[in-house]
Amino acid sequence: LVMPGPLYHNGPIVWSLRALLWGVHVVLLPRFDAADTLRLIAAHRADIVYVVPTMMKRISRLPDDERLGHDLSSLRTVWHLAEPCPPWLKQEWIDWLGADTIMELYAGTEAQVATVISGREWLEHRGSVGRPLGGEITVLDADGEPVPPGTVGEVWLRSGRSEPTYRYVGAEARTREGGWESLGDLGWVDEDGYLYLADRMQDMILSGGANIYPAEVEAAINEHPAVRSCAVIGLPDDDLGSRAHAIVEADEGTVDDEALRDFVRERLVAYKVPRSWELVQESLRDDAGKVRRVALRADRLPS
Repeated sequence: LVMPGPLYHNGPIVWSLRALLWGVHVVLLPRFDAADTLRLIAAHRADIVYVVPTMMKRISRLPDDERLGHDLSSLRTVWHLAEPCPPWLKQEWIDWLGADTIMELYAGTEAQVATVISGREWLEHRGSVGRPLGGEITVLDADGEPVPPGTVGEVWLRSGRSEPTYRYVGAEARTREGGWESLGDLGWVDEDGYLYLADRMQDMILSGGANIYPAEVEAAINEHPAVRSCAVIGLPDDDLGSRAHAIVEADEGTVDDEALRDFVRERLVAYKVPRSWELVQESLRDDAGKVRRVALRADRLPS
């Protein structure tokens, strides 16, 4: 197992410890580096690697001679998790390493229910994170009523355990009668019971009466080759109530607001295109690939 993620985060530490307990050789990176990840897979003939979509994009954007210059034939499984993966990025990895190599896991640290989907299944249910391995999933509207397949609502999970195996410090779990729990995710299920994620409830932007899901907008922006990462947040707007504001991490001089706006217009309907843009050079994500939108928003509000 090659582990490029930081051990202070739940996923990397749990995966690494389990691998060690099973007698697996674990290769740790002191800090994520796209080229080093590929080099270590080849050097150790690794068969499993754990990544998040931010890592996947940075690896994918390596020059071809660097990305394709390693023998990755030992690699049986690429597990990706922790955040939604843009379909265009997942397709790139399937085309590169094969559908049977790419696996996705969706679950919370709370471990009520997990879903898994293989690359081959994903090609038939593009954008899905899979079906539950155990327990149940339902999608409800704001009144707590089930929504039809294909309709976005709040995702509720039921593990089947009689008691929760976790507790929050300084917060209360979001629960419903009957043993249902929510992680605050929005999504929908299709006719075959496959789950699709839209975004986090707390991140959704209500702009002029329309729902804007930052994850969808970020996926479009991140497709631009000059963009290293981005975050879309809602900021107050006198006319719309809130507006989508894009914070884009890119090298200075490689792209400008207008070029990004035109790029995104080709991929999204007009109301989802950010109204304001901000280019930065500092990293927007931590070592685990997480972006803290609440902190980014707070930094941009009047004191």
